[in-house]
Amino acid sequence: MRTFLVIIDESEEALAALRYAARRAAAVGGAVHLLALVPQQNFSAFGAVQATIEAEARDRAEMLAHGVAGNLLAESGIMPTISVKIGNGQKIVGEFLTEHPEVAALVLGAARGAAPGPLVTHFSAAAGTLPCPLYIVPADYDEMAREHGV
Repeated sequence: MRTFLVIIDESEEALAALRYAARRAAAVGGAVHLLALVPQQNFSAFGAVQATIEAEARDRAEMLAHGVAGNLLAESGIMPTISVKIGNGQKIVGEFLTEHPEVAALVLGAARGAAPGPLVTHFSAAAGTLPCPLYIVPADYDEMAREHGV
């Protein structure tokens, strides 16, 4: 089954990427995998405090991913798979793509303005070495409006 990997957060661009991936998955009978990234905390003076902050961040990411998954199911009938990972986003996504050959495309949302975001910048520079196609969706992309000439 073709799986579309979407990196999810609370941004407009992530939601645009998710809508795009859901439409593609529905069109080909594929699946959507949501990957929520939690940055690793950089201070280690108080290990218990660091662990608590990371746990809270992971809980927020899981709640976000499950909320988005519910919306996706209601809108498209697709129930995505969800993963939440802690650490460097570029490294995690790269490892995920290597470990999951079922991923048919990496779908990223590009932020408005001159800087599209660190993942878009990193993976677009490495697009020729990725094991799958890279789709970059603009933050304000509305496929339905484009199809209807709006």
